[in-house]
Amino acid sequence: MLLGGRLLTGLACGIASLVAPVYISEIAYPEVRGLLGSCVQLMVVIGILLAYLAGWVLEWRWLAVLGCVPPSFMLLLMCCMPETPRFLLTQHKRQEAMAAMQFLWGSEQGWEEPPVRAEHQGFRLVQLRRPGIYKPFIIGVSLMAFQQLSGINAVMFYAESIFEEAKFKDSSLASVVVGVIQVLFTAIAALVMDRAGRRLLLALSGVVMVFSTSAFGAYFKLTQDGPSNSSHVDLLTPVSMEPTDASVGLAWLAVGSMCLFIAGFAVGWGPIPWLLMSEIFPLHVKGVATGVCVLTNWLMAFLVTKEFSSLMEVLRPYGAFWLASAFCIFSVLFTLACVPETKGKTLEQITAHFEGR
Repeated sequence: MLLGGRLLTGLACGIASLVAPVYISEIAYPEVRGLLGSCVQLMVVIGILLAYLAGWVLEWRWLAVLGCVPPSFMLLLMCCMPETPRFLLTQHKRQEAMAAMQFLWGSEQGWEEPPVRAEHQGFRLVQLRRPGIYKPFIIGVSLMAFQQLSGINAVMFYAESIFEEAKFKDSSLASVVVGVIQVLFTAIAALVMDRAGRRLLLALSGVVMVFSTSAFGAYFKLTQDGPSNSSHVDLLTPVSMEPTDASVGLAWLAVGSMCLFIAGFAVGWGPIPWLLMSEIFPLHVKGVATGVCVLTNWLMAFLVTKEFSSLMEVLRPYGAFWLASAFCIFSVLFTLACVPETKGKTLEQITAHFEGR
């Protein structure tokens, strides 16, 4: 029963992670699309933080029951929401699309009707030859891959152990501290998204992650080379049986690096790949293309989480985190070279940019 519940929960989360950003991007004004699109990730990290806090006072059974409340509200409230006008136009339901637009925007002012032609309905592999299709496809898949290759899951996995090494009295507080940092900086990103722009925040986020993962690697290199440690570091045990002031100081280097990394990730590479995924694809391929992007994200998350321990055995812990730092460097270069700015543009203008119009 537990496995069945986890399977259904995973299926539902996968569907929601695909549909929610797309739905929001299609109903939002261009001027606030970044704010509303970033709220998807903001709600995710708020939910994680609330789960951490509830876990202190509830056993797992009641925690699972509590998890039924938000989706129940969503189920009821979505019954009152219309389908997106853009989707209705692809179904040649113009009158319903205008009614939905009136409900969502209050008027037709600022609306740019997407071109809907019969031959553009659905996705075919031959369409990948078109720049308007393959360019956003490469960008979307790459963003999702770089998000996971940054090492976020590895850092989160070892957060509690790092706090233990820093001599926190209650190492379970690590989860709450991490959750608060995620919520705070994701909220900041959401507020400045439509002023600073996606490219700037992605590049800034990537630079912060480069420095923090490099410092992480330096911490493991220094602790491994210490006189009281063997040549192989077990991250699940303290640095030494009786930590010295120096080892505790190094542990604080790890804590600082971890907090900086999480803050940097939350500002850019946490919310923006999901936001851009919902913005860059043409209407007629959005369903398939966003599905491939979400599949890439979850597949990379699975592979990184599963293989990171093996990678640390081969490269040592410091090598694994320096490799993550290298991927962060590549992510910054990719952002500057390939990712267009979508701030303030309609979805139709973004599509026209990729098509060279």
